[in-house]
Amino acid sequence: MSRLVVVSNRVADPRKATAAGGLAVALGDALSANGGLWFGWSGTIVEGGTPGEGDMHTQQAGNVTLTTVDLCREDHDSYYLGYSNGVLWPVFHYRLDLADFDAGFIGGYRRVNQMLARKLMPLLRPDDIIWVHDYHLIPMAAELRAMGCKNRIGFFLHIPLPPPLILAAVPQHEWLIRSLFAYDLVGFQSQADVDHFSRYVGQEAGAEALDRHQFRAFGRTVHAQAFPIGIDVDEFAALTHGKEAREMYERMKEEYSRRRLLLGVERLDYSKGLPQRLRAFRQLLKLYPENLNSATLIQIVSPSREALDTYSDLRQELESLCGAINGDYGELDWMPVRYIHRNVARKRLPGLYRVASVALVTPLRDGMNLVAKEFIAAQDPADPGVLVLSRFAGAAEQLKEALLVNPYDTHGTAESIQLALQMPLHERQRRHQALLERIRSQDVHWWRQTFLQTLSGTTPD
Repeated sequence: MSRLVVVSNRVADPRKATAAGGLAVALGDALSANGGLWFGWSGTIVEGGTPGEGDMHTQQAGNVTLTTVDLCREDHDSYYLGYSNGVLWPVFHYRLDLADFDAGFIGGYRRVNQMLARKLMPLLRPDDIIWVHDYHLIPMAAELRAMGCKNRIGFFLHIPLPPPLILAAVPQHEWLIRSLFAYDLVGFQSQADVDHFSRYVGQEAGAEALDRHQFRAFGRTVHAQAFPIGIDVDEFAALTHGKEAREMYERMKEEYSRRRLLLGVERLDYSKGLPQRLRAFRQLLKLYPENLNSATLIQIVSPSREALDTYSDLRQELESLCGAINGDYGELDWMPVRYIHRNVARKRLPGLYRVASVALVTPLRDGMNLVAKEFIAAQDPADPGVLVLSRFAGAAEQLKEALLVNPYDTHGTAESIQLALQMPLHERQRRHQALLERIRSQDVHWWRQTFLQTLSGTTPD
């Protein structure tokens, strides 16, 4: 059996992966099956280090080798903060207005990818299968090929790929997409992303479409396909019945015995549509006063990148909106919004999901969104809650039985929330059963197996 080599920006110990969620579990399982190597940044920033250089660290986690590389401050700030999260993240989420197109960042992005490829190359065996993850490492295969690597290499983009005209706003976008042709397989979250890739390479690169998945340009053929990522449904269902989740469920059930709970769980990011969601909830209270002193929105926002002005401004906007809603509609014994700006332990979240009548998953743009799938997995099939899901989340392609909304339409979203709160039991059960069957059939293990089987079946040029 070929050894699997996983390359990602951050590396997780498979022995501790359960706490980190389904992706780490799936990759850990794949690596542990036949032994493997997980390679990436250590998370350490070395002040005053030399750009393009970094110390390498190796440890064993069972039969999995974890190899990480330090970054100096200059490399981290240009590769990670500057280009990955200052250019690619906003553009790929359709937010050109928030992108910082400082041409200096791309040099650091290319330098770090070259350095990581240089460190990885001596560790590779001839029959290794290499799986590279996400937007930080798009050029990785091209750098490895330039060093003579002949292995099969696959890439999976966890965030959305924008339409060609938006993608074309990225400085040196041609180089970026040309880099993808160094892979044998490129995986996307949704068919919409594949369609954007197909249109871009056809219009901008003159690629020949050999069939619906095969594209030829730059002297290479790449296979591009949607592989919607899932969760470990059984693992998450087990968490739902664990001690911490049950305690959370019972406590919230007792505290809110006279209320209907709506729940949002996100990290702080402008792609998540948080201000729009709060405005829709305010509109709900205005349009449907029967929800006054009854419906409570619990909005959990995990801290994220708050050193950046865009994120600190977003936090201030959310706190202002929550204060205004509570001030205008709250009573002495009822606050419409409970806003929590901190992380909630993963083992406790299933209890919150299970007690909620409605989950609001309404990003402005999202590659997939696994909160939607976790909510479905945590529900009581006899009395399930309702998922209100943005049509701009990748998950919307699969989860058709959710109530799909346009988060930019405040009035329409409020009406859909009211529909969710009023939905009869038999309709909730019907929708939940269909959603649960889908996330079971396309879980995180299906995602990993399908991707690697497809990659193994491709022939390197």
